[in-house]
Amino acid sequence: MEQYFELTAKQREQFSSLEALYREWNSKINVISRKDIGQFRVHHLLHSLAIARYVKDNSIAFGNVLDVGTGGGFPGIPLAIMFPDTHFTLCDSIGKKIKVVEAVAQALGLKNVEARWCRCETLAGGYDWVVSRAVTEFRNFMPLVEGLYSEGVMYLKGGDVLSEISECCRVCSIPSALFCVHSIAEWFDDEFFKEKYLVIKRKELPLHSLKRSN
Repeated sequence: MEQYFELTAKQREQFSSLEALYREWNSKINVISRKDIGQFRVHHLLHSLAIARYVKDNSIAFGNVLDVGTGGGFPGIPLAIMFPDTHFTLCDSIGKKIKVVEAVAQALGLKNVEARWCRCETLAGGYDWVVSRAVTEFRNFMPLVEGLYSEGVMYLKGGDVLSEISECCRVCSIPSALFCVHSIAEWFDDEFFKEKYLVIKRKELPLHSLKRSN
């Protein structure tokens, strides 16, 4: 963690507590694959923080954020630790997963986390950014969150994201210039990130033509 981010003493303490908290809850409610829990720090914690790397590198104002389909709290919980002055709403349609989010946030003393048991379509909007991690294909996801954000979407995804984005642009009539793709492997060294990407979709302001960033 500290090879990639400057952390306060409180953040170090919170991050060091995360794995034990999730292992405890995972023994009761399966929110992380049991075969994957051993890779918690890379596959879940550091993966979520790829968004933090982008936000910090680009000096983005990260004011009011909605995590759609958060599951047990990813990427929302790690981001809430990293950005204590940002308000995070974590929503999921499965109540037992939101129960875990509430318990973990309380145990860590995260006052900037609001957990919502709901589908994102029922929310009123008013968020600056939407974040999410591999909930569904882009062509399905983007219409779900349209109208919820004023700045854009940050989406963690693996595989052939360029093909998915092209299909999304075709089906949803979204200009491809609103999308930009960043390889997480450029930020973090682990082999796990070789084909993992952070996709940025802006509300209005074009970033670049559709391409992987160099």
